Amino acid sequence: MQDTFPRLLLEHAARRPNAPAMREKEYGIWQTTTWAGMAQLVEAIACGLHQAGLQRDEHMIVIGANRPRLYATMLAAQSLGAIPVPLYQDAVGAECVFPINNADVRFAVVEDQEQVDKMLEIRDRCPQLSHIYYDDPRGLRNYDQPGLGALEELIASGKAFAQIHPQVFREQVDLAKRDDVAAMFFTSGTTGNPKGVVHTHSTLIDRAAVGTRFDKLTENDEVLAYLPPAWIGQNIFSYAQWLVAGYVVNCPESGATVTIDLKEVGPTYYFAPPRVFEGLLTTVMIRMEDAGALKRKMFHTFMDVARRIGPNKLDGKPVGLMDSVMYALGNLFVYGPLRNSLGMSRVRVAYTAGEAIGPDLFSFYRSIGINLKQLYGSTETAVFVCLQPDHEARADTVGVPCEGVEIKLSETGEILVKSPGLLKEYYKNPAATAEVLTADGWYHTSDAGFIDASGHLKIIDRVKDVGRIKGGAFDKAMFAPKYVENKLKFFSYIKEAVAYGDQREKVCIMVNIDMEAVGNWAERRNLPYAGYTDLA
Repeated sequence: MQDTFPRLLLEHAARRPNAPAMREKEYGIWQTTTWAGMAQLVEAIACGLHQAGLQRDEHMIVIGANRPRLYATMLAAQSLGAIPVPLYQDAVGAECVFPINNADVRFAVVEDQEQVDKMLEIRDRCPQLSHIYYDDPRGLRNYDQPGLGALEELIASGKAFAQIHPQVFREQVDLAKRDDVAAMFFTSGTTGNPKGVVHTHSTLIDRAAVGTRFDKLTENDEVLAYLPPAWIGQNIFSYAQWLVAGYVVNCPESGATVTIDLKEVGPTYYFAPPRVFEGLLTTVMIRMEDAGALKRKMFHTFMDVARRIGPNKLDGKPVGLMDSVMYALGNLFVYGPLRNSLGMSRVRVAYTAGEAIGPDLFSFYRSIGINLKQLYGSTETAVFVCLQPDHEARADTVGVPCEGVEIKLSETGEILVKSPGLLKEYYKNPAATAEVLTADGWYHTSDAGFIDASGHLKIIDRVKDVGRIKGGAFDKAMFAPKYVENKLKFFSYIKEAVAYGDQREKVCIMVNIDMEAVGNWAERRNLPYAGYTDLA
């Protein structure tokens, strides 16, 4: 396997040039980019950036939703030995200032007018930001600022340059090494300035390849890229694994059309944080409450069957003849149509991560035949630390250590990880790097947990958040707020819950109801209400 992302791209383009690499929905129509087309686009952008002065080891920010040309821009930067730095598209201008100045960014490639306005707004605080290119020209016709230009124009100049200097692109790609920096991802910065997590081609490709082998992903799989590209999870699933496995990545038209686009694409490999699965389930429950009596009766009857035997069937465990017949009927009348309405009729592997998922929520999806599993990782570990094998998916664990990963627990119960996917460093922050990386290569996760008898890792909570009861019948007992919160959030009328109890005799809960779900419940019972307060 090739050892840098641009070389992986060129390998796919040479081996199967006419196969689809990406699709983008535009004005309701799916447009396909082949591997050969993607390679040509990357070469044009790379040559344009080279001509504009982008240097090896220089950082370039990319801001926008999932768009093929933005992915191509990241590949183009890597082809030149530069380092793409994706930032969140919903960040306000002020939040972009620190990353841009910290990384000495001169080049920015953004999606549209909204992102251009942000860059122009902060330009006086980022004086080195000299080049801004935009993908979508709508609303930008009358903009006339120095260094601002259309990505289309950059591509045209790159094509012209490549015709005169056809060897430059390949020469630049050949200069790259596996241990060169491939990308930098900024943390959220909730406790201070965000930190730039530096990853090499080696760390990202190694973890992407491990995940690909684990779930037997192939070029025939399909993925929907709908989460922010600035999040490393989206980068692993829709960028690193895309280039390793060679499957098709589909970019939705907008955030508002994701649900529709999910049904149209029918992905085979799917990732969503628990909140997305919670939202989908809430929608299902509301629709069922509004359905006729016969449909409601059928739904609840077959869901009882699914909860009882669905996970066993998915795990390949023996099921009685009558139960099998009932489940087959349920699949015909309820589970199959339900999977189809969720856009998951073709899902072969689905993952959730980011926070703990409620056991009832986890069981619901597995009971209707969706192979939902959990994984454990972080930005600093290039995602894949633990994965759940098929037939071993459980709500209370995050799986077994991935290939190449070692795990041990500190005296305080903190999980320590050693892996080929660990960050190289926090950019320009040796003190923070030393806090999380030991001299002998162990990474401090800040998560508390333990390994059970079956070898699966169980996460309790963040080390700093694990509490202890003080006094009463449960004196000194430990409790994990997240576990309590997620148990409550499975109830379709609860949107959020926060648990308190450290150094208290009892645990207290603050609940935020789901106004849409509770409002629907009140309307069906002819209960008048004026707003959120009345419903609560």
